Amino acid sequence: MAWKLKLVPDNTKIPFMRIRTLAFALSGALGVLSIVLLFVMGLNFGIDFRGGTLIQVQTPGQADIATMRGTVGALGLGDVSLQTFGSEDEILIRIERQTGDAAAQQAAVETVKKALDAQFGGLEYRRVEFVGPQVSSELVRDGALALGLALIAMLIYIWFRFEWQFSVGAVLATIHDVVLTFGFFAITGLEFNLSVVAAVLTIVGYSINDTVVVYDRVRENLRKYKKMDLRELLNVSINDTLSRTTLTSFTTLLALIALAVVGGPVIAGFVLAMIWGIVIGTYSSIFVAAPILMYLGVRREAFDKEASEGGGEASPV
Repeated sequence: MAWKLKLVPDNTKIPFMRIRTLAFALSGALGVLSIVLLFVMGLNFGIDFRGGTLIQVQTPGQADIATMRGTVGALGLGDVSLQTFGSEDEILIRIERQTGDAAAQQAAVETVKKALDAQFGGLEYRRVEFVGPQVSSELVRDGALALGLALIAMLIYIWFRFEWQFSVGAVLATIHDVVLTFGFFAITGLEFNLSVVAAVLTIVGYSINDTVVVYDRVRENLRKYKKMDLRELLNVSINDTLSRTTLTSFTTLLALIALAVVGGPVIAGFVLAMIWGIVIGTYSSIFVAAPILMYLGVRREAFDKEASEGGGEASPV
């Protein structure tokens, strides 16, 4: 007999709707706090957004990136990052933009070269590029644009897939997750760079997928239980999908925790953003996205008509 892992027992009957007011109050307080922190403390933008210098180095053999990171980090040039590029003997070094003009940036490059040449032999400097503030501002704008377009595209898709109430609920829950993620980075002071932007977009996709699973069961139950009170129907729908939601989040977190332990500082921001986002996304799918439907006035008639046109078949979860 096969053994199955279940984080949630079958036939759970947790009354989620009873605590919806408390959940909304908590989410609202955290959202306001996150926005205040963004204005007061701001984000700790990385080199990608602040500007700086990029140096590509080729080593004679496999690069000792940990030693090189320590050498460059000890030079007092501010924020620096190192990562492999293409192969194990190619290293990208990013240095924070230095105070002053182009001469100050060039002096920082020469300082790095001198330090690396003194400790490592046979290095080849393939390219040196300066990322100015204009390019950095374009990256900020493009990142915000990507996030906005993703939310609009999901709003339109869910509107056509379900009803406008579901579309608004899903987007509000996703905005909730994004705002709290920004607040997390503001209060922790972790570096906010392009990899974190990628993590935020991934969180958006994960959260919306989780929400759609719950919404699909709500739609199925609206067809199935035509006389059931909406509050009870939402409770039933969340409990029906609770095992799937928690198990998916749990297994994803296991992979992310492994990356956090062995991945090193290069992907630390991405991994921590993902871990936070998975937790918040799971919470919002249960305590934000579904309860919102109670206040948006879901029309049962739309799903009755859809069921009759489609032969009464419900969509699978």
